[in-house]
Amino acid sequence: MTKKANVSNKEIKHAIKHEQSVVRDHLKTLSRNSNSHFFLTYGRIIKYGTFSFFRNIWLSTAATLVMTVTLVILMITVFASVVLSSTAASMKEKIDITVYFKPTTSDETLVELSEIMKKDSNVREVTTTNSEVETQKALEEQGGNSDVSDVLSSDDIKELLLSAMPATMRISVYEPNNLDSVKSIVENDSTFKENLDTKEPSYAANQNEINTITKWANVAKNGGLILSGIFLIISILVIFNTIRMAIFSRREEIYMMKLVGADNTFIRGPFLVEAEFCGIISGILASLIAVFGFKLVSSNLQNFGVDITPIVNITDSSLVIFLFLTMIALGIIIGSISARLAVHKYLR
Repeated sequence: MTKKANVSNKEIKHAIKHEQSVVRDHLKTLSRNSNSHFFLTYGRIIKYGTFSFFRNIWLSTAATLVMTVTLVILMITVFASVVLSSTAASMKEKIDITVYFKPTTSDETLVELSEIMKKDSNVREVTTTNSEVETQKALEEQGGNSDVSDVLSSDDIKELLLSAMPATMRISVYEPNNLDSVKSIVENDSTFKENLDTKEPSYAANQNEINTITKWANVAKNGGLILSGIFLIISILVIFNTIRMAIFSRREEIYMMKLVGADNTFIRGPFLVEAEFCGIISGILASLIAVFGFKLVSSNLQNFGVDITPIVNITDSSLVIFLFLTMIALGIIIGSISARLAVHKYLR
């Protein structure tokens, strides 16, 4: 009995191992067939989508062009906003406040005044110039005019200029829109009050230009976003109608595919591929137009004092690849959303 039991147990274990081996082999076969079926299905989807794109070439071209305009406007909006904001920021860094002191103010007093002003946390840099240096600058500026230069070359005139020329302090600040602390020092500090000239400090130098550029930056950003939104809606509608027309022309084919058991992914796929082709081409075209268009106008922008450095850092480096990929991704997203909305009705 013991021997029979042992034989029986061995047979059972052997049978179990055999069954496990058969199941593993079967699962491996199913996995290979599944992968093969997956690639075959998506290969067909891409094939049918490509064929549909070229079959409806005129509608596809119209959808691509409208989407290209949308992406170009979006890129122009971003470029303009970045460039104008950078220009305003660079002008803010260059702006300075000039405080005038009596012509008799000594260098030691100017150093003392400079140390007082540097204690303000909003002050970036302080530069002082005495009356002699300011007088020399004035004479050099008039050097190109021979008649004026001859008059100013006399000692009496020089002495008169020196006695009337105020010493100056030029103050660079971090935040030119908030000068209250600087004004408080100038108006309330006893050392400043003792040495101030009658000429008023220039607090508002270049501020109007900065405010104008800042306003234009906001206008470019807001106006561009509105235009981009309008053309985005137009793009979605054009692609939506393009796909709907393609679906209408193939409605019987779609009906037959559903009757024989085709799933929604296989039916929807070619239309998504067609729309995504439009997005890819639009992204490439929009990037090329924006980049080369910017290069054409960049020199003129620089002549007007516009800071184009942030955009140049992108267009003249490997980051331009990222720009192209971003535009292509946006085009694919727009096309995919439009196609899904159009196909949804026919898959219910």
